[in-house]
Amino acid sequence: MTTPSFAGQPAEPGTLWGTVTAVQANYYSVSLDGLVSFGETLDSVADIPPTLLCTRRARLKKVGQQVMVGDRVQVEDPDWEGRRGAIAAVSQRQTQLDRPPVANANQILLVFAVAEPDLDVHQLTRFLVKAELTGLDICLCLNKCDLLEADAQATWQARLRRWGYAPVMISVKQSLGLPTLADALKNRITVVSGPSGVGKSSLINRLIPAAELRVSAVSGKLGRGRHTTRHVELFELLTGGLLADTPGFNQPDIACAPQALGECFPEIRERLQNHRCQFTDCLHRAEPGCAVSSDWERYPDYLQLLDNCVTQTQLAHDSADPEAAFKIKITDDGQIQHEPRLSPKKYRRVSRRSRKQSLEDLRYELTDSIDNLEALEEEDIDIDF
Repeated sequence: MTTPSFAGQPAEPGTLWGTVTAVQANYYSVSLDGLVSFGETLDSVADIPPTLLCTRRARLKKVGQQVMVGDRVQVEDPDWEGRRGAIAAVSQRQTQLDRPPVANANQILLVFAVAEPDLDVHQLTRFLVKAELTGLDICLCLNKCDLLEADAQATWQARLRRWGYAPVMISVKQSLGLPTLADALKNRITVVSGPSGVGKSSLINRLIPAAELRVSAVSGKLGRGRHTTRHVELFELLTGGLLADTPGFNQPDIACAPQALGECFPEIRERLQNHRCQFTDCLHRAEPGCAVSSDWERYPDYLQLLDNCVTQTQLAHDSADPEAAFKIKITDDGQIQHEPRLSPKKYRRVSRRSRKQSLEDLRYELTDSIDNLEALEEEDIDIDF
């Protein structure tokens, strides 16, 4: 297996290292590196499987060490016949994504379709901003270009270049542009993302025939795709590198500080290269001395996302206030929900330790009262009640 190099990984003779390619429940599929250093000779390990199904050592669980797809891990006690092993150590991560959970990725392949379903520029902007927030390199790919005339393709390319991106035009069905895309993925760990129904799984099946991912047609009633990928998995590219297929979703959530949103738009970054805003906390919405004008296509989308970020920031601030009537809860699909804040004194259950301590304090008070009464009786002191 050919994988990108990682800094900080031990290379002692006799150690067995690999890359986690899939995670299901408490089991991890680990694709092993070259095994020459682990056996006496290459011939003696010729029958060793390239992948082991591993569990995580108990000591890693105790220290809270999570194992993610893309992690570089050390494997101990390999059972070659049973194709099993145990993960003993996790190398330091270069990057980490939480949604989807992938470690050590250095590029995002954002796949959209120019037709069937039609390309929604507002949805594309949200995906691009979400990708920019990760800090990884972005490779924008437009599929189904065979459904457009050459002039329409050129129009889309020129339009997206004004946004700051150079899209790769491909057609999985007609095998157009795939060599160019494969060269962009070479020797990198790439996370595939994009809405459902744009051909992500079909693209991976073409790049990696062994993947055999399920594909689904676009819904004619809704005009969008159905989810076919259910979990994150890494696949090895024939040209070198790894590709991570992720579950599709149609509306990514954008959660960031309002001041950080401008860094996610290449148009704003370009305008700030030669000029600076008068105020360091400028949000680029017609403030005095702002260096960012409004003469670019995605400016209304920026203002809409900015309002959402400002609102989320304010809601998070209010939710942190213990006196607030409502608290904010973000669901798994990124939706914001308002839940009533319950009174802790009324609804919170007193811990068993606190109840026991209260009983102990009461017992001590009663014991002291009885001792005082007995002392007074011994001194023949009249007590009036």
